[in-house]
Amino acid sequence: MASLVAYEDSDSEAETEPAGTVNAGGQMKDATGVRRPPGQVCASGTVDAMREGSLFTENSPSKDSGERRLPLAQFCRSDPGSCPSQRLQWPMKEPEVTFPSSEPPRPSLWMSQAPAGNVPLSAACLKPVKPSRDSLRSPFHAPNQSESTAGNASCFQRKRSEDCVVPYIPKRLRQMQVPDPEAGGGKDAEPAVGCAPAPLSVSPAVSELIQPYLNSQYRETKVPRKVLFHLRGHGGPVNSIQWCPVFSKSHMLLSTSMDKTFKVWNAVDSGRCLQTYFLHSEAVRAARWSPCGQRILSGGFDFSLHLTDLETGTQVFSGQSDFRITTLKFHPKDHNTFLCGGFSSEIKAWDIRTGKVVRSYKATIQQTLDILFLQEASEFLSSTDASTRDSADRTIIAWDFRSSAKISNQIFHERYTCPSLALHPREPVFLAQTNGNYLALFSAVWPYRMSRRRRYEGHKVEGYAVGCECSPCGDLLVTGSADGRVLMFSFRTASRACTLQAHTQACLGTTYHPVLPSVLGTCSWGGDIKIWH
Repeated sequence: MASLVAYEDSDSEAETEPAGTVNAGGQMKDATGVRRPPGQVCASGTVDAMREGSLFTENSPSKDSGERRLPLAQFCRSDPGSCPSQRLQWPMKEPEVTFPSSEPPRPSLWMSQAPAGNVPLSAACLKPVKPSRDSLRSPFHAPNQSESTAGNASCFQRKRSEDCVVPYIPKRLRQMQVPDPEAGGGKDAEPAVGCAPAPLSVSPAVSELIQPYLNSQYRETKVPRKVLFHLRGHGGPVNSIQWCPVFSKSHMLLSTSMDKTFKVWNAVDSGRCLQTYFLHSEAVRAARWSPCGQRILSGGFDFSLHLTDLETGTQVFSGQSDFRITTLKFHPKDHNTFLCGGFSSEIKAWDIRTGKVVRSYKATIQQTLDILFLQEASEFLSSTDASTRDSADRTIIAWDFRSSAKISNQIFHERYTCPSLALHPREPVFLAQTNGNYLALFSAVWPYRMSRRRRYEGHKVEGYAVGCECSPCGDLLVTGSADGRVLMFSFRTASRACTLQAHTQACLGTTYHPVLPSVLGTCSWGGDIKIWH
């Protein structure tokens, strides 16, 4: 049985003999002499050309002329030894064939639908960048299935400039191109760093849950038992949370995270995120509400400071520090001034109106962990990371705000660092969270002596920046723990009032609601926030 085999040249310059020729009128003429219009060359002309070009033998088992069989998917590519050597083949000039652009080519039989430009489906979906013409002349370029079945030179000439091997796209780029379905698709995609956020949609009316408690003078705090909201949305550890200091707007909760963002939540009525701010290129370690409740001051590990207006979304103030920022505090009386501390031996006071540093407080330290203004606002305390043998004069330092002088540096005499400080709302005392796994009580007036009789212990710190706070009535103390627990102590007796199994990872921040009794917010290293009632 005699049969003819059509070989395909591995070199892109060498072409097989075309199945037909083109006359002056632009019509394709087959080997049998039948003229075809130019619109049928790439589709049906391909199958007929292969049938008439001896791709199907005359002595084939199926000799039914009425049966139209599709050509084979691959020709002489499965067996590498069946292809003759390149020395036995010679390049032939490709006929210059031009077709009118008014009639588009018909889709190929090997494709369910033809993309634009007759590109394969895999290449059309990924939309790769078209390579240069020289890259297509490589002898290692393997033609796709549509090229192997094309029987005329014009289709191959067009595909050689458009079809290519699909380039490899790294996994990181693929994840950036495909929108996250959990993040809400392309509409909620993360914007560029530093762009102006949208104005915060805050209802002017006071929350119905907060309204009954605005006029009450004394609010007794009870121990919370149940979870009211479980807020998820941060992609990294949540460093701190803070309720809005204005009572009528205290349904808003501010959270800062290591995922380079800070968020504003409606944590009383709906538990949804009101706005996300992408202003920093590194982790946001500290953010504070302004005393007026209309602005947020944020600082991060990218050395930048931003004061954002919530109603307009504009930047009221932007500054650049010379160290990574870990703590920020507004002056209680002069709201245009704030203190900034971080990975530096200095604490700096900034003026928002001028955008410059007005004072510096320098000590022989490496990092400032927390800052606390005292009741008169003329003095403040700073806690540092000094824990060596001769560091008793640098762990907690009392400063005079106006003169930048040290008032006292012999406050805490134990070899533990204090990651957070908290002021009691009614008594002239303050609390210090220590890495010795206990809360120490100090006097808030000179000489700032530590109480030896009262010590609140039972939780774990283990190097985390675990925060502590007093309830609005002053009867309870609350602190997080490195094992995810939340512990509440009686201020008078130092006995444990309650323990909550709040989070699976370290609980970093705890804060009572300033108006609603028994409403507590907690955040964790795992990135979640819980509102307890």
